[in-house]
Amino acid sequence: MTKILYVLLDGVGDRPIPALGGKTPLQSANTTNLKLLAKDAVLGLVYSVGKGIAPESDIAVFNMLGYGFGEKYVGRGVVEAIGADMEFRTGDVALRANFATGSKDMSIIDRRAGRDVTQQDGKTLAEELNKKLKFEDRRTTFTFTHTQGHRCVLVLRHPDGLSGEVSNTDPGYARLGSMGVASSTGDQSHVRECEPLANSPEARRTADLVNEFTSKAFDILDSSAQNAERRKRGSLPANLVLLRDAGDTVPDLPTLGSRYGLQFGAVVDMPVELGISKLVGFKVYRSMPSRDYAEKVELTLQALKVCDVVYIHIKGPDEPGHDGLWDLKTQIISEIDSGYFGKLLPSIAGLKVTIAVSADHSTPCLAKAHTDDPVPLMISRSKLGSDGIGSFDEESASHGSLGTLLGKEVLDKVVSSAV
Repeated sequence: MTKILYVLLDGVGDRPIPALGGKTPLQSANTTNLKLLAKDAVLGLVYSVGKGIAPESDIAVFNMLGYGFGEKYVGRGVVEAIGADMEFRTGDVALRANFATGSKDMSIIDRRAGRDVTQQDGKTLAEELNKKLKFEDRRTTFTFTHTQGHRCVLVLRHPDGLSGEVSNTDPGYARLGSMGVASSTGDQSHVRECEPLANSPEARRTADLVNEFTSKAFDILDSSAQNAERRKRGSLPANLVLLRDAGDTVPDLPTLGSRYGLQFGAVVDMPVELGISKLVGFKVYRSMPSRDYAEKVELTLQALKVCDVVYIHIKGPDEPGHDGLWDLKTQIISEIDSGYFGKLLPSIAGLKVTIAVSADHSTPCLAKAHTDDPVPLMISRSKLGSDGIGSFDEESASHGSLGTLLGKEVLDKVVSSAV
């Protein structure tokens, strides 16, 4: 069978921006190679999780891989704990964490501590929390792990049991059942109190522990010598911890290999993507979390030699979307086109490879958050033929023959279309 390359560009979807002449960053970028693929492609739009849902990346990617969980989703905290190789057992609670900047009254200055938390910063601050923070109930134990940038994971344990049925303290995200979604309502300027979402002693105990951790973590981090060093070099202190997407169960998922009878590989770098890869049975080719697209090309080529289907998640466009930097988002899309696709396509010119390109969600620059906008999809060099559109962007995709799909339908469509 033809090899398949499935590329998700994190947060690439956007809306027209006046400063770009009413174009989106994807329309404004130099996308010579994506347009080359689009000439031999069918296009469409995708609601990665569902219409009206502005998903976090984890649940969006799972859906784009064909897993529609509904209420049975385990939560991003669990996925990232697994991705970070943390000890986690059913009955523990794992939460995704952000280092942030704030004040004693729990007001938030920056939800990501200026986006400049180094690996040394994160490692040192995490070590301080693990060493110094003590719960009133000394039977409670925890592990706090820094993963990358402002991103961390907290795992809580208690002999009487805990529950993932608790609310987020991070005001930027809400819970929709078991899923995390971008929040556009309520006060975004203060850490939220964690509340139990189930009438059980385990949920109440977990909420109390999360609130205690949040308060004590601030006292430790605000007086940390590492944060004094950050202040000295002109950076914001990483003195708050925002928590979200709690989960308490180790998932048992059918692998994609067992579903399709194919060997799946993945080129990934983010902690959440590593966790997803382990859970769905990918052979992992780990890349550096950087805009070094040459390395990602090399790993893609290695994976294509071994695997039938290669999935790659490219983070680049999402962060400038969150920060409202449309010029930077446009630049990064152009870099991905030339640095990844421009180097990859000549290297696979003699191979039969069906190439699908889409996104996990939209992160419009003017919204500075994930939204429920559908994302573009193209399937190139497949037996589905070509729409003759010749461009890959939000508007072009809306005229494609694929119409509008749900994310959980996409991988089936891609695999069945391979020539």
